Amino acid sequence: MRCPYCGSFDDKVLESRTMAGGESIRRRRECLSCSYRFTSYEHIEEKPFMVIKRDNRRQPFDRHKLEKGIERALEKRPISTATKESIINEIEDHAVMHGRTTREISTNELGELVLEKLYEVDKVAYIRFASVYKHFESLEEFIEEVNKLEGKNGQ
Repeated sequence: MRCPYCGSFDDKVLESRTMAGGESIRRRRECLSCSYRFTSYEHIEEKPFMVIKRDNRRQPFDRHKLEKGIERALEKRPISTATKESIINEIEDHAVMHGRTTREISTNELGELVLEKLYEVDKVAYIRFASVYKHFESLEEFIEEVNKLEGKNGQ
């Protein structure tokens, strides 16, 4: 570590402390050339979890966007706040596990995870989300998805 006072690279660590619940380490150092004391910090630098958009752009995963989409689909439905939180947590966990090696997931894969969860919880919310996610452009597409849903329920 370079001394901020004289620029020397020779120092010794006087004291180390774990901080922020093990997320970082604070070290008190002393320069062996000029005896100046200074503090350094070590932090774990993680690669952010990314979402691959349909046009191949990548952007950091945003839990808030996921929450907003699910909230919109479940609006005015008889689903408790605890259940909503659970759905969001499960989807986020599945997404991270799915992309654990590459640290990324496509919006298609993420959308399918949301559809699976909403299908289990509330069919109306499933249709609401599907209509936006699948970009329904006509009444026929909407009816076709409802018929698929009825076909799944009849099995």
